[in-house]
Amino acid sequence: MTALSRLALAALLLLVAPALRAQQLPTPDQARRLLETRPDLVAQLRRQISTSGLTPDQIRARLRAAGYPEALLDDYLGPARGRAGGATMRDSAAVLLPSEDVLDAVSTLGITDTTDTSELRDLLRQRARDTTRVVRDPRLRDPRLRDPRLLRDARTAVDDSLAEPDSEPVDTLVADSLGRLGAMPRRMMTRPRRAEGDSGFTLFGLDVFQATTTQFDPNLAGPVDASYRLGPGDRMVLILTGDAERAYTLDVTREGFVVVPGVGELAVANLTLGQLEDLLYARLGRVYSGLRRGPNATTRFSLNVARLHTNQVYVLGDVERPGSYRVSSAGTALTALYAAGGPSPSGSLRHVEIRRGGRLVDTLDLYDYLLRADGSHDPRLQSGDVVFVPVHGPRVRVVGEVVRPATYELRPAETLGDLLGAAGGFTAEAVRRRVQVSRILPPAQRDGADRGRVVLDISAERTAADGATGGGADAAMAVPLEPGDVIRVFALSERVGRRVTVRGGVWTPGAVGFAPGMRLSDALRAAGGLTPDAFRGQVLVSRLRPNDSTRVQLRAALDDSTGRPVDDLALREDDEIRVFSAAELRPPRYVAITGAVRRGGRYAYREGMTLRDLVLLAGGLEERAWLREAEVAQLPATRDGGRLAESRRVPIDSSYLSGVVRTARVAPEVTLEPYANVLILAQPEWERPRRVVVTGEVRFPGTYTLLAKDDRLSDLLTRAGGLTKTAHAGGIVFYRSEGNVGRVGVDLPRVLHAAHGRDDLLLQDGDSVHLPAFDAIVEVQGAVNAPRGVAWRPGKGLDYYVRAAGGAARTGDVAHAYVTQPDGSVESVVARRLRPDVIPTPRAGAVVYVTERDTTQHTDPIARLGVLAQVLGGLVALTAILVRR
Repeated sequence: MTALSRLALAALLLLVAPALRAQQLPTPDQARRLLETRPDLVAQLRRQISTSGLTPDQIRARLRAAGYPEALLDDYLGPARGRAGGATMRDSAAVLLPSEDVLDAVSTLGITDTTDTSELRDLLRQRARDTTRVVRDPRLRDPRLRDPRLLRDARTAVDDSLAEPDSEPVDTLVADSLGRLGAMPRRMMTRPRRAEGDSGFTLFGLDVFQATTTQFDPNLAGPVDASYRLGPGDRMVLILTGDAERAYTLDVTREGFVVVPGVGELAVANLTLGQLEDLLYARLGRVYSGLRRGPNATTRFSLNVARLHTNQVYVLGDVERPGSYRVSSAGTALTALYAAGGPSPSGSLRHVEIRRGGRLVDTLDLYDYLLRADGSHDPRLQSGDVVFVPVHGPRVRVVGEVVRPATYELRPAETLGDLLGAAGGFTAEAVRRRVQVSRILPPAQRDGADRGRVVLDISAERTAADGATGGGADAAMAVPLEPGDVIRVFALSERVGRRVTVRGGVWTPGAVGFAPGMRLSDALRAAGGLTPDAFRGQVLVSRLRPNDSTRVQLRAALDDSTGRPVDDLALREDDEIRVFSAAELRPPRYVAITGAVRRGGRYAYREGMTLRDLVLLAGGLEERAWLREAEVAQLPATRDGGRLAESRRVPIDSSYLSGVVRTARVAPEVTLEPYANVLILAQPEWERPRRVVVTGEVRFPGTYTLLAKDDRLSDLLTRAGGLTKTAHAGGIVFYRSEGNVGRVGVDLPRVLHAAHGRDDLLLQDGDSVHLPAFDAIVEVQGAVNAPRGVAWRPGKGLDYYVRAAGGAARTGDVAHAYVTQPDGSVESVVARRLRPDVIPTPRAGAVVYVTERDTTQHTDPIARLGVLAQVLGGLVALTAILVRR
C-alpha cells in the first residue's frame, strides 16, 4: 500500500470514528482482497450514487444535515482512480471499501434501500468475525505490545482451547480487524465439556444470531404502523386530493419540526403517526375547508413515512460485540441484538433487559420469540436505549430421543415438562416410561463420601399413555430441575415383538405378525403360501428360550397334496420358520466352454441344452475358430481305473458363427450333459495380419503388412524400394512396441552387406523403422562447459569432442562418459589396468554425454596419502630384498 493510500485510509477512519467505536472494519489487506474478489459490489454502489440525480454538493449538504461528515462519500462520487490519480485500484482498495457507516448514509439519503446493500453488509460482518483471532502466545500477555511480528502471529494463530472443548480457559489476547491487541475475558473462552458419544451441547437459540444475513434489519424506507414515533431524520410524504391537489415532502428537522406549506411549522417529535394524523386534521382543516373526517369530506389527505431516522442504542453485557450501534427507528431489541452478534455463550437468552433513561422498560425472553413467535415484549428502541444481556441463568442439557437435543436455560419454577416442551417433545422412538436425570447435588446435600453426582429415574407412564409431551398436567413432568442437570430420554430397544419370521420357499418371506393361538399353517398362509418347488418333507422351526436366550430346534412335515402341516405346531413369539426349496437342495449344475469363443467360462446347465445353445450364451465363435470339429469332455460312465472324464470330437460348421445356416449340410445338434467342458479349437497357424511402419529416406515409405512370420528387416527394406542416396544407414532408428522394448540398436550397414545375419531382425507386429538423412554433427551434452554440436571428424575419439565442447565441467566425470551411436547402440569408456582404456569413437549423428561426478563419495586426502605411503614402503622393501640377493 502506498503512502498516499495509507494517508487516505487514516483520513477516512478519522471522519467515521464515531461510527467505528462499535463496529469493526477489515484490515487494509483484507479490504484489498475483498475488493479484488468482489469489485462488482463497489461498482454497484458507485452506479447507484451516480444515478440518484443528486450533485456532489447536494449529497454533501444532505450528509451534513443528517449528521454525517460531509466528505463521507467523496470516494464514491466519481469514477475509480487509476494510476493518473496517484494510486492504483489495488492501493486504494481499503479506502473504496464501504463501511457500515457509508451504507447507513446512502440508505438514509434515499439513494439505496436497505436490501440493496445487504450483500455488502453480510461480507463486512463476516470479515469482522473471521479476522478476530484468539491467540495463546505468552509474549502477548501485555496488551500494550505493538510488535508487528507479534501482531501478525496474533492474526494468523488459531486458539487451541477453542479447538479442544475439554481444555481449561487461559489468559488470551484478541487481535481485532484494525490490528489492535486487547484482552479477552476468561468467560468468553469457556466451552461446555463434551463427552464422547453424547449430544445436546449446542446452546439453544445462539445459532439464530450467527447467520450472516441482513434480512433481520428493518427497512429504512418503511412502512410503519400508527404507533410509530417520529423523530429528527424522518421524512414523510403528504398528499392532498379533492378540492386541492398537493404533494409535499416533509423532513423532520433536528428540532423536531416539519414545515407544511400554507400551514406552518408543526412540532412532531415523539408523536406517533396516529397522533400526527389527528394534528393534521386540525391544522389542515383551518386552511382547506373541505378537509374533515367522514364521507362528506371534499378534501382528503394521506400521510406516509418515506424514510426512517436512525437511533443510537447501546448493547452491553454478555454479547459477542458490545458497543454502540445505529439502528433504524423501527428496530427493536432483537434488531440491536442481531447487530451485536447476539448473546455470547455466557449470556442469557431468557432475561434480556431494555433500559431507557435508567429505568427498566421491558424484559425480553428470547425463548418466547423462538418457540412461540411471541414478540409482545420486543419493544421499539429509542435513541439512548440500552439493551443489556446479563450472565445466563441455570442451564440444563437434554440428550437422547427428543426433537431438539440441546442445552437450555431455565427460568425460576420451570419444570421437567417445560424443558421437554422447549425441546420439542419426545420422538417416536423415545421410551416415555422412563426419563433419567443426572444431577449435581448442591453443596449442602453432599455426603462425606464426596458423592456429588446422583442419577434419578422419573416415571412418565401417564405422559406416555396420554400422548402428552410435557406440561403441568402430569405430576411426573412437574419435577423441578437444578442447574447442571442432564436429562436423558432413552430410545426403544431394537428388539421387535409380536412377530414370527418365515424364510425360504414361500411367496412373501419375512416377518409375520404374531397373535396368541397362531399355528404353523397360519404363518405359512400369511407368508403367501408355499411355492411350487417347496420341499415338503420337512419344515424347521427355531424357537427362542426366554430363560437363557438359546434356541431349540423343532420340525414338522407337510402333506404332499395339500401342503398343510401334518403336525400343525402351535407357534410362539420370535419363532423362525425355515421352508426349504428343491432348487436349494440340489447341487448347482453347469457346463463350461473355452477356446476360440468370445466369452469363455461357466454357464448354468439346463435340461436339453445343446452345443449351439452354449456357443450363443458365450457370445459366439471368434474368427480364428476351426469350423470342423470341437472337443467335448464329460463325466465318465464309470470311474474304473481312476478315470476322471471322457472326451469326444463333435462336428461343427459355419452356421455356428452367426446362427445362420450357410451350407446345405448342417452339422447335427450335440446335446450336452451336466458338467460338460467344451473346447472350441483354433485354426492352426492362424494369426491376424502384422503391420510395420517404414519412414524416412526410403523410396516407398508407408505401413506394410508382413507376408510371413519369418519376414526380416532386409525383406522390409527391399519391399520399400531400398534406401535413397541421402539416407544414413548407420543412423537407423528401430523401435519395437511389443513388450515396451523401445529403441533397438541395429547395424544396418552389416545387414545391407550380408542379409540374414545377427542384425537382420525378425519383424513383429507394431515395429517401426526410420531412416534419417546423413547428419555430420556430433552433439555433446551433459557436464561440459559449452554443450553444443561439433562437426564430425572420422576417426576422432570421445576426448576430441569433449575438448571441442570446452572440456569437462568441474563436476564432469569423463571416465564414465558414454556415446549413443546413431543406430541406437550405446558405448562407454572402458578402463583397463596396465593397458590403455577403450575410448569409443563417435560416428556421424552420435550423441556424447558426460555424466556428473558423484559428489556424495568423499575420499579423505590423508587416508589416500597413508595408502600411498604403504605402497611405497612395500616397494622399497621389495627393492632392498632383491638388491641383497
